Amino acid sequence: MKKRLYTPGPTPLPEEVMAALAQPMIHHRWPECAELYAEVREGLGYVLQTANEILLMTSSGTGAMEASVANLHSAGESVLVIRGGNFGDRWARICQAFGLEVVSVDVEWGRAVDPRQVADHLKKNDRITAVYATLCETSTGVTHDLQALAEAVASHPALLVVDAVSGLCVEKLQTDNWGVDVVTSATQKGLMCPPGISFVSLSEAARKRIDASTLPKFYWDFKTMGEFCRKDQTPYTPGITVLYGLRAALELIRREGLEAVLDRHARLARICRTAMKALGLDLLAERPANGLTAIRVPADMDGLELQRRIFEETGAMMAGGQAHLRGKILRLAHMGYADELDLITAISALERGLQVMGHTFEPGAGLLAAQKTMFD
Repeated sequence: MKKRLYTPGPTPLPEEVMAALAQPMIHHRWPECAELYAEVREGLGYVLQTANEILLMTSSGTGAMEASVANLHSAGESVLVIRGGNFGDRWARICQAFGLEVVSVDVEWGRAVDPRQVADHLKKNDRITAVYATLCETSTGVTHDLQALAEAVASHPALLVVDAVSGLCVEKLQTDNWGVDVVTSATQKGLMCPPGISFVSLSEAARKRIDASTLPKFYWDFKTMGEFCRKDQTPYTPGITVLYGLRAALELIRREGLEAVLDRHARLARICRTAMKALGLDLLAERPANGLTAIRVPADMDGLELQRRIFEETGAMMAGGQAHLRGKILRLAHMGYADELDLITAISALERGLQVMGHTFEPGAGLLAAQKTMFD
Protein backbone atom coordinates (compact mmCIF):
# COMPACT_ATOMS: atom_id res chain seq x y z
CA MET A 1 0.00 0.00 0.00
CA LYS A 2 1.32 3.44 -0.88
CA LYS A 3 1.97 5.55 2.21
CA ARG A 4 0.86 9.17 2.29
CA LEU A 5 2.17 11.58 4.88
CA TYR A 6 -0.23 14.09 6.48
CA THR A 7 1.56 14.67 9.77
CA PRO A 8 2.68 18.12 11.01
CA GLY A 9 6.34 17.20 10.64
CA PRO A 10 8.11 15.54 9.11
CA THR A 11 6.31 16.51 5.91
CA PRO A 12 6.59 15.24 2.30
CA LEU A 13 9.63 16.21 0.21
CA PRO A 14 9.57 17.77 -3.25
CA GLU A 15 11.38 15.88 -6.01
CA GLU A 16 13.94 18.68 -6.27
CA VAL A 17 14.79 18.33 -2.59
CA MET A 18 15.12 14.54 -2.81
CA ALA A 19 17.45 14.93 -5.79
CA ALA A 20 19.55 17.47 -3.88
CA LEU A 21 19.86 15.07 -0.95
CA ALA A 22 21.55 12.56 -3.28
CA GLN A 23 24.50 14.83 -4.08
CA PRO A 24 27.99 13.53 -3.24
CA MET A 25 29.35 14.29 0.22
CA ILE A 26 31.83 17.16 0.62
CA HIS A 27 34.11 18.18 3.47
CA HIS A 28 32.65 20.76 5.82
CA ARG A 29 35.80 22.94 5.71
CA TRP A 30 35.89 22.99 1.90
CA PRO A 31 35.06 26.25 0.04
CA GLU A 32 32.11 24.53 -1.62
CA CYS A 33 30.52 23.94 1.79
CA ALA A 34 31.12 27.57 2.78
CA GLU A 35 29.24 28.63 -0.36
CA LEU A 36 26.40 26.23 0.49
CA TYR A 37 26.22 27.56 4.03
CA ALA A 38 26.12 31.19 2.87
CA GLU A 39 23.37 30.50 0.32
CA VAL A 40 21.25 28.71 2.90
CA ARG A 41 21.56 31.55 5.42
CA GLU A 42 20.64 34.08 2.74
CA GLY A 43 17.56 32.06 1.83
CA LEU A 44 16.56 31.73 5.48
CA GLY A 45 16.81 35.49 5.85
CA TYR A 46 14.23 35.78 3.07
CA VAL A 47 11.68 33.42 4.65
CA LEU A 48 12.27 34.81 8.15
CA GLN A 49 12.00 38.34 6.78
CA THR A 50 15.09 39.43 8.67
CA ALA A 51 18.52 40.97 8.21
CA ASN A 52 19.58 39.60 11.61
CA GLU A 53 22.35 37.06 12.02
CA ILE A 54 21.19 33.46 11.53
CA LEU A 55 22.99 30.54 13.17
CA LEU A 56 22.56 26.94 11.98
CA MET A 57 22.74 23.83 14.15
CA THR A 58 22.59 20.12 13.45
CA SER A 59 19.55 19.17 15.53
CA SER A 60 15.79 19.10 15.62
CA GLY A 61 13.90 22.27 16.50
CA THR A 62 14.13 21.51 20.21
CA GLY A 63 17.90 21.90 19.94
CA ALA A 64 17.47 25.48 18.75
CA MET A 65 15.01 26.10 21.59
CA GLU A 66 17.40 24.78 24.25
CA ALA A 67 20.34 26.63 22.70
CA SER A 68 18.41 29.89 22.85
CA VAL A 69 17.65 29.50 26.56
CA ALA A 70 21.25 28.54 27.35
CA ASN A 71 22.65 31.58 25.56
CA LEU A 72 20.24 34.32 26.61
CA HIS A 73 20.24 33.99 30.38
CA SER A 74 22.09 33.65 33.64
CA ALA A 75 20.93 31.44 36.50
CA GLY A 76 18.01 32.73 38.54
CA GLU A 77 16.57 35.10 35.94
CA SER A 78 12.80 35.33 35.49
CA VAL A 79 11.11 34.57 32.19
CA LEU A 80 7.51 34.68 31.04
CA VAL A 81 6.30 31.59 29.17
CA ILE A 82 3.03 31.30 27.25
CA ARG A 83 1.76 27.79 27.97
CA GLY A 84 -1.12 26.81 25.73
CA GLY A 85 -0.03 23.42 24.45
CA ASN A 86 2.73 20.84 24.44
CA PHE A 87 5.30 23.12 22.83
CA GLY A 88 4.58 26.09 25.03
CA ASP A 89 5.08 23.67 27.92
CA ARG A 90 8.37 22.62 26.34
CA TRP A 91 9.65 26.19 26.57
CA ALA A 92 8.82 26.13 30.28
CA ARG A 93 10.52 22.78 30.88
CA ILE A 94 13.69 23.91 29.12
CA CYS A 95 13.80 27.15 31.12
CA GLN A 96 13.29 25.27 34.37
CA ALA A 97 16.06 22.80 33.44
CA PHE A 98 18.47 25.76 33.30
CA GLY A 99 17.44 27.11 36.71
CA LEU A 100 15.28 29.99 35.48
CA GLU A 101 12.22 31.24 37.35
CA VAL A 102 9.24 30.60 35.08
CA VAL A 103 6.21 32.87 35.25
CA SER A 104 3.43 31.17 33.29
CA VAL A 105 0.66 32.60 31.18
CA ASP A 106 -1.64 29.58 31.21
CA VAL A 107 -3.90 29.28 28.18
CA GLU A 108 -6.53 26.59 27.72
CA TRP A 109 -5.43 24.12 25.04
CA GLY A 110 -7.24 25.06 21.85
CA ARG A 111 -7.40 28.77 22.64
CA ALA A 112 -5.05 31.57 21.59
CA VAL A 113 -3.34 33.76 24.16
CA ASP A 114 -4.76 37.22 24.80
CA PRO A 115 -1.79 39.61 24.31
CA ARG A 116 -3.22 41.77 27.08
CA GLN A 117 -2.44 38.99 29.56
CA VAL A 118 1.20 39.19 28.52
CA ALA A 119 1.20 42.99 28.78
CA ASP A 120 -0.34 42.81 32.27
CA HIS A 121 2.32 40.36 33.49
CA LEU A 122 5.10 42.57 32.15
CA LYS A 123 3.68 45.66 33.83
CA LYS A 124 3.70 43.89 37.19
CA ASN A 125 7.16 42.32 36.87
CA ASP A 126 10.16 44.31 35.67
CA ARG A 127 12.47 41.36 36.46
CA ILE A 128 11.30 39.38 33.45
CA THR A 129 14.14 39.16 30.93
CA ALA A 130 12.40 37.26 28.11
CA VAL A 131 8.97 36.26 26.86
CA TYR A 132 8.79 32.78 25.32
CA ALA A 133 6.03 32.29 22.75
CA THR A 134 4.94 29.86 20.05
CA LEU A 135 3.80 31.02 16.62
CA CYS A 136 1.88 27.84 15.80
CA GLU A 137 1.09 25.50 18.68
CA THR A 138 1.26 22.22 16.77
CA SER A 139 -0.32 20.15 19.54
CA THR A 140 -3.60 22.09 19.31
CA GLY A 141 -3.63 23.56 15.80
CA VAL A 142 -3.71 27.11 17.19
CA THR A 143 -1.89 30.10 15.74
CA HIS A 144 -1.14 32.91 18.18
CA ASP A 145 -1.25 36.55 17.12
CA LEU A 146 2.49 37.13 17.11
CA GLN A 147 2.29 40.68 15.81
CA ALA A 148 0.04 41.67 18.72
CA LEU A 149 2.31 39.82 21.14
CA ALA A 150 5.30 41.74 19.81
CA GLU A 151 3.46 45.00 20.37
CA ALA A 152 2.67 43.93 23.95
CA VAL A 153 6.36 43.23 24.64
CA ALA A 154 7.79 46.24 22.77
CA SER A 155 7.67 48.70 25.70
CA HIS A 156 9.38 46.26 28.08
CA PRO A 157 13.10 45.40 28.07
CA ALA A 158 12.32 41.67 27.85
CA LEU A 159 13.35 39.84 24.71
CA LEU A 160 10.67 38.17 22.60
CA VAL A 161 11.72 34.60 21.76
CA VAL A 162 9.51 32.61 19.38
CA ASP A 163 9.23 28.96 18.44
CA ALA A 164 8.37 29.08 14.72
CA VAL A 165 9.15 25.44 13.99
CA SER A 166 5.64 24.76 12.65
CA GLY A 167 4.88 28.33 11.62
CA LEU A 168 7.72 29.28 9.29
CA CYS A 169 6.60 29.51 5.64
CA VAL A 170 3.07 28.69 6.79
CA GLU A 171 1.98 31.65 8.92
CA LYS A 172 2.83 35.30 8.43
CA LEU A 173 6.06 36.19 10.23
CA GLN A 174 7.84 39.52 9.86
CA THR A 175 10.76 39.17 12.23
CA ASP A 176 12.30 42.60 11.78
CA ASN A 177 9.14 44.64 11.19
CA TRP A 178 7.50 43.21 14.29
CA GLY A 179 10.61 43.40 16.46
CA VAL A 180 10.97 39.69 17.25
CA ASP A 181 14.35 39.24 18.94
CA VAL A 182 14.88 35.51 18.53
CA VAL A 183 13.17 33.08 16.16
CA THR A 184 13.84 29.35 16.35
CA SER A 185 12.83 26.94 13.61
CA ALA A 186 13.82 23.76 11.78
CA THR A 187 13.79 22.08 8.40
CA GLN A 188 11.17 19.33 8.59
CA LYS A 189 7.90 21.24 8.36
CA GLY A 190 7.06 24.23 6.16
CA LEU A 191 10.58 24.11 4.70
CA MET A 192 9.87 20.72 3.05
CA CYS A 193 13.12 19.05 4.14
CA PRO A 194 14.14 16.08 6.27
CA PRO A 195 14.73 16.65 9.98
CA GLY A 196 18.26 17.50 10.99
CA ILE A 197 18.95 21.25 10.78
CA SER A 198 17.63 23.88 13.17
CA PHE A 199 18.43 27.58 13.25
CA VAL A 200 17.95 30.83 15.12
CA SER A 201 17.83 34.48 14.11
CA LEU A 202 19.24 36.95 16.63
CA SER A 203 18.53 40.67 17.02
CA GLU A 204 21.16 43.09 18.27
CA ALA A 205 19.44 43.12 21.68
CA ALA A 206 19.65 39.34 21.78
CA ARG A 207 23.35 39.43 20.91
CA LYS A 208 24.01 41.73 23.88
CA ARG A 209 22.24 39.26 26.18
CA ILE A 210 24.39 36.48 24.75
CA ASP A 211 27.52 38.39 25.73
CA ALA A 212 26.25 38.65 29.32
CA SER A 213 24.96 35.08 29.69
CA THR A 214 26.65 32.82 32.25
CA LEU A 215 24.62 29.62 31.82
CA PRO A 216 26.71 26.58 30.85
CA LYS A 217 26.98 25.56 27.20
CA PHE A 218 29.53 24.02 24.88
CA TYR A 219 28.02 22.57 21.70
CA TRP A 220 25.26 25.20 21.87
CA ASP A 221 27.56 28.21 22.39
CA PHE A 222 26.24 31.05 20.20
CA LYS A 223 29.43 33.06 20.61
CA THR A 224 31.46 30.28 19.03
CA MET A 225 28.78 29.68 16.40
CA GLY A 226 28.75 33.38 15.52
CA GLU A 227 32.53 33.47 15.07
CA PHE A 228 32.38 30.56 12.63
CA CYS A 229 29.21 31.87 10.97
CA ARG A 230 31.02 35.04 9.92
CA LYS A 231 33.50 32.79 8.09
CA ASP A 232 30.63 30.85 6.47
CA GLN A 233 31.34 27.82 8.62
CA THR A 234 29.98 25.96 11.60
CA PRO A 235 32.14 25.08 14.62
CA TYR A 236 31.33 21.37 14.34
CA THR A 237 30.39 19.06 11.47
CA PRO A 238 27.01 20.11 10.07
CA GLY A 239 24.32 17.97 8.43
CA ILE A 240 25.69 18.64 4.94
CA THR A 241 23.16 16.44 3.14
CA VAL A 242 20.23 18.26 4.76
CA LEU A 243 21.84 21.60 3.86
CA TYR A 244 21.83 20.51 0.21
CA GLY A 245 18.12 19.76 0.50
CA LEU A 246 17.43 23.01 2.35
CA ARG A 247 19.11 25.07 -0.36
CA ALA A 248 16.90 23.40 -2.98
CA ALA A 249 13.76 23.95 -0.87
CA LEU A 250 14.56 27.62 -0.32
CA GLU A 251 15.02 28.05 -4.07
CA LEU A 252 11.55 26.53 -4.63
CA ILE A 253 10.02 28.88 -2.05
CA ARG A 254 11.66 31.92 -3.60
CA ARG A 255 10.48 30.82 -7.05
CA GLU A 256 6.87 30.50 -5.83
CA GLY A 257 7.18 33.69 -3.76
CA LEU A 258 6.77 33.84 0.00
CA GLU A 259 3.40 35.61 -0.15
CA ALA A 260 2.12 32.99 -2.61
CA VAL A 261 3.33 30.22 -0.29
CA LEU A 262 1.46 31.78 2.63
CA ASP A 263 -1.67 32.26 0.51
CA ARG A 264 -1.54 28.61 -0.56
CA HIS A 265 -1.43 27.44 3.04
CA ALA A 266 -4.32 29.72 4.01
CA ARG A 267 -6.37 28.36 1.11
CA LEU A 268 -5.67 24.74 2.01
CA ALA A 269 -6.65 25.42 5.62
CA ARG A 270 -9.92 27.03 4.52
CA ILE A 271 -10.74 24.05 2.29
CA CYS A 272 -10.00 21.58 5.07
CA ARG A 273 -12.06 23.41 7.68
CA THR A 274 -15.03 23.58 5.32
CA ALA A 275 -14.80 19.83 4.70
CA MET A 276 -14.69 19.03 8.42
CA LYS A 277 -17.82 21.07 9.01
CA ALA A 278 -19.60 19.17 6.23
CA LEU A 279 -18.65 15.89 7.95
CA GLY A 280 -20.16 17.08 11.23
CA LEU A 281 -16.76 17.36 12.92
CA ASP A 282 -15.69 20.17 15.25
CA LEU A 283 -12.31 21.86 15.36
CA LEU A 284 -10.31 22.20 18.56
CA ALA A 285 -8.69 25.55 17.77
CA GLU A 286 -10.50 28.85 18.19
CA ARG A 287 -7.82 30.52 16.02
CA PRO A 288 -6.96 27.71 13.60
CA ALA A 289 -3.52 27.33 12.08
CA ASN A 290 -2.94 27.27 8.34
CA GLY A 291 -0.52 24.34 8.47
CA LEU A 292 -2.72 21.76 10.18
CA THR A 293 -6.28 21.20 11.27
CA ALA A 294 -6.93 19.76 14.74
CA ILE A 295 -10.21 17.83 14.57
CA ARG A 296 -12.21 16.76 17.60
CA VAL A 297 -12.92 13.05 17.36
CA PRO A 298 -16.61 12.18 17.98
CA ALA A 299 -17.19 11.54 21.66
CA ASP A 300 -18.12 7.89 21.13
CA MET A 301 -14.98 7.16 19.11
CA ASP A 302 -11.40 6.27 20.05
CA GLY A 303 -9.12 8.68 18.23
CA LEU A 304 -6.15 6.30 18.34
CA GLU A 305 -8.24 3.58 16.73
CA LEU A 306 -9.47 6.02 14.09
CA GLN A 307 -5.89 7.01 13.33
CA ARG A 308 -4.91 3.33 13.00
CA ARG A 309 -7.87 2.42 10.81
CA ILE A 310 -7.26 5.33 8.44
CA PHE A 311 -3.71 4.10 7.93
CA GLU A 312 -4.72 0.46 7.51
CA GLU A 313 -7.48 1.29 5.03
CA THR A 314 -5.72 3.95 2.97
CA GLY A 315 -2.03 4.27 3.88
CA ALA A 316 -2.61 7.85 5.06
CA MET A 317 -0.57 8.81 8.13
CA MET A 318 -2.18 11.48 10.33
CA ALA A 319 -1.19 12.57 13.82
CA GLY A 320 -3.13 12.08 17.01
CA GLY A 321 -3.43 14.23 20.09
CA GLN A 322 -0.75 14.77 22.73
CA ALA A 323 -0.90 14.70 26.53
CA HIS A 324 -4.53 14.91 27.74
CA LEU A 325 -5.74 15.22 24.13
CA ARG A 326 -4.41 11.77 23.26
CA GLY A 327 -7.21 9.82 21.61
CA LYS A 328 -9.46 12.89 21.51
CA ILE A 329 -8.27 14.74 18.41
CA LEU A 330 -6.83 13.98 15.00
CA ARG A 331 -4.32 16.36 13.44
CA LEU A 332 -4.39 16.55 9.65
CA ALA A 333 -1.46 18.52 8.24
CA HIS A 334 -1.46 20.48 4.99
CA MET A 335 1.88 22.24 5.25
CA GLY A 336 4.99 22.43 3.13
CA TYR A 337 4.88 20.45 -0.11
CA ALA A 338 1.07 20.27 -0.21
CA ASP A 339 -1.58 21.24 -2.73
CA GLU A 340 -5.32 20.90 -3.23
CA LEU A 341 -5.21 17.38 -4.65
CA ASP A 342 -3.18 16.22 -1.65
CA LEU A 343 -5.92 17.57 0.57
CA ILE A 344 -8.66 15.86 -1.45
CA THR A 345 -6.85 12.56 -0.92
CA ALA A 346 -6.53 13.22 2.81
CA ILE A 347 -10.22 14.06 3.18
CA SER A 348 -11.12 10.91 1.25
CA ALA A 349 -8.93 8.85 3.60
CA LEU A 350 -10.54 10.46 6.62
CA GLU A 351 -14.02 9.74 5.27
CA ARG A 352 -13.05 6.10 4.81
CA GLY A 353 -11.81 5.85 8.39
CA LEU A 354 -14.92 7.53 9.77
CA GLN A 355 -17.12 5.17 7.78
CA VAL A 356 -15.32 2.10 9.11
CA MET A 357 -15.62 3.46 12.65
CA GLY A 358 -19.38 3.98 12.30
CA HIS A 359 -19.59 7.78 12.14
CA THR A 360 -22.86 8.91 10.56
CA PHE A 361 -22.45 11.25 7.59
CA GLU A 362 -23.37 11.51 3.93
CA PRO A 363 -20.58 9.73 2.02
CA GLY A 364 -18.61 12.24 -0.02
CA ALA A 365 -19.94 15.23 1.94
CA GLY A 366 -16.47 16.38 2.93
CA LEU A 367 -15.10 15.92 -0.55
CA LEU A 368 -17.98 17.83 -2.12
CA ALA A 369 -17.61 20.72 0.32
CA ALA A 370 -13.86 20.81 -0.31
CA GLN A 371 -14.29 20.86 -4.08
CA LYS A 372 -16.90 23.63 -3.90
CA THR A 373 -14.48 25.70 -1.84
CA MET A 374 -11.69 24.96 -4.32
CA PHE A 375 -13.80 26.38 -7.14
CA ASP A 376 -14.77 29.56 -5.26
